[in-house]
Amino acid sequence: MRNDTSDTPETELDSLHPRRGARRRRTNRKRLIIAGAIAATGLVVGTGFTVQSAISTQAAIDATTALTESSGVQHEQLDAYATIASERTRANAEDTITAANATLAAVDGKVDASSLASSVASLGEYETLPIDDVVDLAAQTRAEAEKARIAAAEYDRVQAEKAKAAAEALARQNTPEGAKAAAREIGASKYGWGEGEFQCLVQLWQKESGWSYTAMNASSGATGIPQALPGSKMASAGSDWATNAATQVAWGLGYIADRYGNPCSAWGHSQSVNWY
Repeated sequence: MRNDTSDTPETELDSLHPRRGARRRRTNRKRLIIAGAIAATGLVVGTGFTVQSAISTQAAIDATTALTESSGVQHEQLDAYATIASERTRANAEDTITAANATLAAVDGKVDASSLASSVASLGEYETLPIDDVVDLAAQTRAEAEKARIAAAEYDRVQAEKAKAAAEALARQNTPEGAKAAAREIGASKYGWGEGEFQCLVQLWQKESGWSYTAMNASSGATGIPQALPGSKMASAGSDWATNAATQVAWGLGYIADRYGNPCSAWGHSQSVNWY
């Protein structure tokens, strides 16, 4: 038997020497374990780098997200939103001008709206003005419009009070007592008639109309306190002759002065022939 084993395969040697085969298998397992450990260590180290890289990436994402949320838009949308904001600002300016012009028309003749008109003219250049200027001018125009509306509302209030006072005065004047008071005042101030003439007048027109400004003679058509025929004659004293007792009184006193000289002469004629 040969002792040279240099050319004998390992598996054959293992079968010839069982202990040698066992030692070799244990050595191989150790090598595999060591290799696996080395590989595992490399994997762990590589994973560490991967985790650190992921953390850094996430931090960057979080920072970007915070910036986006603070601005309310995505970074790539900022330009688009700026354009939209500009367009909306100019559209708002146009709407402000329209509303201000309506206010100018509404307050015309009531208040001085020159400041509002000036603001509207300045804002009218909104197409060429910087956005900040447009915003400021629009705010100024709205403020001026509000001032004009408040002033016009006050004007309307005062006029309404005056109209109410005039209506109340007219209502009092259109009563028989109101008409008599007007006749006494006009007779004295314009014609110099005293109380005696006034008493004659009281009796004359009591007979003719009962001092009612709405009185009308159904058969003749004579109208009003002095019973003018036709009633439209009294228009020479005022266009409100049909609704204002004082206008009728003014016309009637002028008629008496021209035709009879004074109320007592007119009353005497009426008593004689039943008309005057």
